[in-house]
Amino acid sequence: MTTVHAMYDAEAEYAVGVDIGGTKINAGLIHRSGEVAYTASAETQARQFGVIGRAQAVIETVLAEATQAEPGLRLAGIGVGTAGQVDVHAGRIRFANGLMPGYGGTEVKRHLQEAFGLPVAVDNDANVLALTERALGAGKGAKHLLCLTLGTGVGGAIMVDGRLVHGAWGGAGELGHISVDWRGPRCVCGSIGCLEVFASGTGIARRMRELLGESVDDQLDAKAVIARWQAGDATASQIMEETMTALGSAIASLLHMFNPEVIVIGGGVAEAGDVLLDGIRTRVRERAMPSLLEGVRIVPAYKGNWSGMIGAGLLVWERSTKGYYL
Repeated sequence: MTTVHAMYDAEAEYAVGVDIGGTKINAGLIHRSGEVAYTASAETQARQFGVIGRAQAVIETVLAEATQAEPGLRLAGIGVGTAGQVDVHAGRIRFANGLMPGYGGTEVKRHLQEAFGLPVAVDNDANVLALTERALGAGKGAKHLLCLTLGTGVGGAIMVDGRLVHGAWGGAGELGHISVDWRGPRCVCGSIGCLEVFASGTGIARRMRELLGESVDDQLDAKAVIARWQAGDATASQIMEETMTALGSAIASLLHMFNPEVIVIGGGVAEAGDVLLDGIRTRVRERAMPSLLEGVRIVPAYKGNWSGMIGAGLLVWERSTKGYYL
């Protein structure tokens, strides 16, 4: 067991936040206000090393630095935001894709509690990002909030009356797998016409390569497609029109289901900026009931490399104060 000099205190003002992604793990000492005190990072290297072992090493680095500077440090616990589907009650990875081989089934909560002797809360990375948005970002103060993350896939989080919606075990919020085209292409999840097919970075790049055929470089990615779109390329414009239309359709449906105050859009694809967001807003207006659209803000995500890590730290207080799941 790891020797930890930080002791548990339910009333402590600090917790450790850990963001476990497919390529990188970030950990930091997080104040309950969202302020970051100490940080450490490492490549996930999921194909070479056990993910949970790498995460433990990054936490140890943060604690070593923090306790050296602040002897007698007390912590409210450890919060983890992670890629994959999470059983939030057990703190176990229910499913992880091929980018993190062997991660599915990992008992994240049990392993870290045994290693550090502190309470551990585990949730999906999109859900902890929603906590950062509510505390510090575009959703500050909102009780009814939706988040969409447009990256390698499309992640999502739902907040109703100030509480994250988890469903029976934690699988709620798979907003990327809403079908926006019942006759569309097959998604990696097995369904047909999912939003992720049209709005993820992977989907954008794949559709562009399909249209261009053999003449295209296999390394063409979503960033390059977006750059071509902004430069006026006709094929890229067709792809991005489809992307914005799919997002407009999905968001209009989400508005009708959840009646949110704010919809936050983040991830690498969203870095296309106002031209993308304005296009999405236009298509939502074409589809949504005016009464449900009125007053809703569709906004970019809070900027910062530590957003997931901060939200993971805030998860500790979210769980301790709420004590239940939707």
